[in-house]
Order: sequence, then C-alpha cells, then structure tokens
Amino acid sequence: QVLLVESGGGLVQAGASLRLSCAASARTFSHYAAGWFRQAPGEEREFVAAIDWSGSNTYYADSVKGRFTISRDNAENTVYLQMDSLKPEDTAVYYCAADASRLRVAVRAVEYDYWGQGTQVTVSS
Repeated sequence: QVLLVESGGGLVQAGASLRLSCAASARTFSHYAAGWFRQAPGEEREFVAAIDWSGSNTYYADSVKGRFTISRDNAENTVYLQMDSLKPEDTAVYYCAADASRLRVAVRAVEYDYWGQGTQVTVSS
C-alpha cells in the first residue's frame, strides 16, 4: 500500500507559478511510474503529466506542454509538478497517482493504482 499526499496548491494570478509536491509513504514508490491528473468542477479527471520510475521519460498533455514540468526525487519518495505561466483554465483539483507497473508510463487514470487526496489550484484572471 502506498499513501500519497499532495501539497503546494493555492490561489495565484494568471502568469504566476506554483510547484506541487507529492510525498509517498513507501520506498517502493521509487519503483513506480507517477502521474498528475486534474479535475475541474463538472469535468472529468484529465491527464496532466507522467514520469517513469527512473525519471528518464516524461509525458505531458498538450494543454500544459512547455509550461509544466514533472520531476521526481526517488531518494525523497517525492514527485513534483512545476507549473509556470498559469492560466485560469488550469484551475482544478490536482491529484498525484502511482502506477505499480514498471513497464509503462500511463496516461489513463484507470491504469493507476494509488491516488492522493488532491490539492486545489485556483488561477485568477
């Protein structure tokens, strides 16, 4: 079992930056791929970014490519999402997720095994 705890959300103005953190409770997290998803009110949960277990491969949704950066520190069991040039449409609850498979980097929520509780990001115009 892996417990994931997100932090770093908040209220910012358009153009600002935030860095989200996702701390995992188990050392096995360093063997898992990880992803960030977000869900706005009335919308389905959508993929934002993912990273493989080693940190060597990353994937991004087109809507955030060039603005967001996913990274990880396996020594600290933590995954990060650096969000720059934030836009009002980035407003959502952001969720961290872990995929126990080492054979893929998933972009579909159903392929992830563990989820955090979410952190709110609000971007004002």
